[in-house]
Amino acid sequence: MPQGQRRFSGKRGAAALLVSAMLLASPLGQASALDAPITSGTSYVILYLDKQEAFLNGEQVTLDSPATVKNGRTYVPVKFLGDAFGMKVEWQETTRTIVMETPSHEILLDTKNKIAWVNGYQYPFDEVAMLKNGRLLIKLAWLSDYMGASYTYNHELRRVDVLYVKKPEGNYDPSQNNSKPVAKFSFGKTTYRIGEPIKYVNLSYDPDAEGVRMEWEGNEEVFFKAGTYPVTLTVTDQKGNKSKPYTRHLVIEDEVYLSEVEYPVYTKPIGGYIATDWKTLYAHYFDLPNLTKTVTEDKSRTLLLSDSPETFTETGILYQDTINGMGRLYADHLNGTPNKVGFAILATNNTDKPVKIRTTNKGEVYPSIYAHLIGSEAMVDFLANDTEPETMTVPPGETFVYKQFPDFYPGQGVNLMYDVETDGEVQFTFATADKVSKDMLGMAKLPFTGHIRGTFQIAGFDWKVDVSENGLKKPTKLIIGDGKVDPFQMGYDPQRGEEATLWGNYGTVYKIHSDKPRKMAIMILAKGGAFKGPFKINGELVKVPASGVLTAFDGMIMLHKTTGKEDSLDIEFSPPAGSAFPINLIFYPLDDRAL
Repeated sequence: MPQGQRRFSGKRGAAALLVSAMLLASPLGQASALDAPITSGTSYVILYLDKQEAFLNGEQVTLDSPATVKNGRTYVPVKFLGDAFGMKVEWQETTRTIVMETPSHEILLDTKNKIAWVNGYQYPFDEVAMLKNGRLLIKLAWLSDYMGASYTYNHELRRVDVLYVKKPEGNYDPSQNNSKPVAKFSFGKTTYRIGEPIKYVNLSYDPDAEGVRMEWEGNEEVFFKAGTYPVTLTVTDQKGNKSKPYTRHLVIEDEVYLSEVEYPVYTKPIGGYIATDWKTLYAHYFDLPNLTKTVTEDKSRTLLLSDSPETFTETGILYQDTINGMGRLYADHLNGTPNKVGFAILATNNTDKPVKIRTTNKGEVYPSIYAHLIGSEAMVDFLANDTEPETMTVPPGETFVYKQFPDFYPGQGVNLMYDVETDGEVQFTFATADKVSKDMLGMAKLPFTGHIRGTFQIAGFDWKVDVSENGLKKPTKLIIGDGKVDPFQMGYDPQRGEEATLWGNYGTVYKIHSDKPRKMAIMILAKGGAFKGPFKINGELVKVPASGVLTAFDGMIMLHKTTGKEDSLDIEFSPPAGSAFPINLIFYPLDDRAL
């Protein structure tokens, strides 16, 4: 080891060109993130001693610190040459050290302790570098050896010509008989506006024709603040070889295309979540004006609703009343006993003539412990309305089992909804027992425990709304099930001899209609609590949500979008058991920015 040299060990971090303005100011701008060249050529630099004018590849530039001579040695601006030759020159503030990386050497210049290191070997700082006017200069003869550059000096012109031919870096590793993949991408257009969806075009490839796995940084689908944003892609091939990171800079112009509130409304697909916070919900959605509607109540059916005791702890009769003509049977119950039980609806003919019962639609579900699921799936079945009509004739004075469900176990529940037509009076009895038979008629009637139970003369509601181009000018909401703008129906519970309220209007069907709907988005907001249920929109069933439940904390779900070319909009909905109300339907007009 040469005298005066010591081995230095330590890891030097590699970073981008973050250079001290005091020591390493450069006349060159930061390289734009374009394609890294595969091949290389010659860089040609002309420097004049003690003059700020210089030439780089034939283009005149102005230096912060010109080349100079001291004690017969020529010193040149290190940052300028490093940038010109594509080498890393980095200022590390904490250690007051300049780090340089050339193809074959790692150089550290410790300005605080006045020490220079080359590949771990120490040299006196003053032999290789000098500071002039706060700028760092390096002895040309010393630096060119490590840069691999050649130079000539013209004494008469006081000019230094530096030539550097960069050897291109290969991509092939002979030890693996494999090449590294190449990361590369472009943007769909040169610049984007605030709130405009960004298109990233992946152009990566592998020289060995292997598939690659992508790792992105900064590739947001949209930006809501003007500026320039770095986006980086790294790819890995099937053998685990990783590419160099590839970075481009995305420019977002100071022009709004879509606001942060508008963006998800315009871009989310059907079924997509629009996550938002409470502040946004209150500011933009809770206080929207109500959509004007014309209401017609459909009182063509007698609704028998059995939901109390919702969770029964003993067997017996849950509810009982009569239907003569068009009716609907609805029940929602959970097994709160410690035993497996049977559940059935009995049909009793107390007249002196046979009575025919025709079932025209049904909504039923297998027993389950998940309350939201049984409510939702029963309504999916009912709104599908693809039931083959069934007919049952009950002789005078007889009781038949109209419907019997599979036995359900402790904690399981059942939900059902049947549309029936009778040509005489029939008594329907909802009952649970250890064994299903007509003997269930003799069981005790279970007490009312606060949930819904009663008979109501209501089948549903026809709401006419105007969401045409003229009728919908701004976002509005349509409230379902709040008991105020959508009043609850009143009825009677003969088992306790009291008036009954149809809280939530369960067991009814809402039909919402508009002619010539405009281009718009329709979203659902579960304002009252957890919600899970289907909608039928222009004949197509939409489950909300696709899985799990929706709450206001989850934001909204995109329910439907219209194109503005439909003849009509028809929405059918029946409140699912287990879900909380009210819910809001948000009608949001869209313009030509809709994608």
